[in-house]
Amino acid sequence: MIVIQDVSRSFKDKKKTIHAVKDVSVEIKKGEVVGLLGENGAGKTTLLRMISTILEPSSGKILIDGIDIHKEPMKVKSKIGVLFGSETGLYDRLTARENLTYFAKMYGMSKHETKEQIDYLAVRFGMKDYLDRRVGGFSKGMRQKVTISRTLIHNPDVILLDEPTTGLDITSANMFREVIHQLQREGRTIIFSSHIMDEVKELCQSIVMIHKGQMIYSGSKADLYREEESEDLNYIFMSRLVRGNE
Repeated sequence: MIVIQDVSRSFKDKKKTIHAVKDVSVEIKKGEVVGLLGENGAGKTTLLRMISTILEPSSGKILIDGIDIHKEPMKVKSKIGVLFGSETGLYDRLTARENLTYFAKMYGMSKHETKEQIDYLAVRFGMKDYLDRRVGGFSKGMRQKVTISRTLIHNPDVILLDEPTTGLDITSANMFREVIHQLQREGRTIIFSSHIMDEVKELCQSIVMIHKGQMIYSGSKADLYREEESEDLNYIFMSRLVRGNE
């Protein structure tokens, strides 16, 4: 379970204090797929970066399986896989296999574990034909498959995805959605942000909405539909933005 308790993150901009995230609290059950919705600049990426231990909260705390991730980050890093939008984290001069081997070493995986996991991911994502080619010449879809494999190389329990299908063609985006379905069936906990409402509607059981750094909804998709008496997620989202957290 992920527990986010009264988490805030503020930045200093010249003489002003900017509250990127303010007093967000939410609980996410193990094996749940959660859609994180908000306009650009709403605080979605900041929240995901705090959960991933990249940023520390200005106040509040985040727990994964009861561990405070910013007091004991090394205990939870191996549990978390992260993919932030266009930030592939890949090295163009290395092959896909060499990239994945490098990240596996960072997680302390043995050579045997690494080989088995790379072979498995290569089959799973159809990468066998270009596994030993340099990443620099890859198409967007090919790079995204390697990036997803990098995110999953250490078999994480919690997966954080920030706008994961942005810029992908239809085939690659559909492949990615099928990956989410597979990971859900395996019992992984997934939080992902998206501007594609049909994607959220299809993949998520729960939804968190953020507006100007503050949470304006957190709960199941079914409960949201009942509250709004509608299943038009785009309409609901726009309506909630106007109403805020009243």
